[in-house]
Amino acid sequence: MKSITINGSQRESVGKKATKALRNAGQVPCVLYGGDKPVHFSAAELAFSKLVYTPNAHTVVIELEGGTVFNAILQDIQFHPVTDNILHVDFYQVFEDKEITMDIPLNFIGNPRGVRSGGVLRKNRRSLRVKALPGNLPDFIDANIEDLKIGNKLYITKLENEAYTFMHPDNTVVCLVRRSRAAVTVDDDDDEEDADDVPATETDDVAAVKD
Repeated sequence: MKSITINGSQRESVGKKATKALRNAGQVPCVLYGGDKPVHFSAAELAFSKLVYTPNAHTVVIELEGGTVFNAILQDIQFHPVTDNILHVDFYQVFEDKEITMDIPLNFIGNPRGVRSGGVLRKNRRSLRVKALPGNLPDFIDANIEDLKIGNKLYITKLENEAYTFMHPDNTVVCLVRRSRAAVTVDDDDDEEDADDVPATETDDVAAVKD
C-alpha cells in the first residue's frame, strides 16, 4: 500500500490556548495512539490534502523534527462545521508484526452482462473493512462483475483473499444487478436474433397482418 509522509513538530503544550494558537497559524493538532504513550504533534493543514481528500487508502509516515519517525494509519479526523477546516487528527501507530483494521476501496472491473441487457448496477459498497498485517494491505480490492446477470448478486465471499480477512458477514452483498423497465427479456445464455436474421416468411406474415 502507498504511503503519504506528514512532516510535523512535537507539541509541548496541549492546552486549549496552545491548540487555538496552532490553528490560527495554519497548523493542525494531532495525536498518535497505539504506542507506549500518546504522541502529541502538529502539522501544516496543507500536508493532509492527499490523505484526506481522496477515495484511496494510504498508510502514513509521520516524520517529526529531530528525526523521529512513526508508521501509522488515519484513525479519526474532525472538521469545522462551517468552514470545513481540519480541526484535529488522530493517528494509530502500526507495527509490521501486528495486524490492523482498515477500510479499503473497491475497484469494480467489467461491464455486467445484466447491464448490457438493460439492467441497472447497484453498488452497495464502495469500500470494505479488512484486517491484515500492514505489508499485506492492498491499495484496492478488485471485484470482477463482468458475468453478473439481471438478478445476480456479488457476495463478499467471492472476493476472499489469503492476505487479509474481511470484517463483514459472509452474506454481505457488494453489488447487484437489478431489472429495470427497459431491461431486455432475453436469456443471456442464448444468442439474440438480429432483425436481419428473421426468415423472409415471418417478415411476410407480419406485413400481411398489417395490410
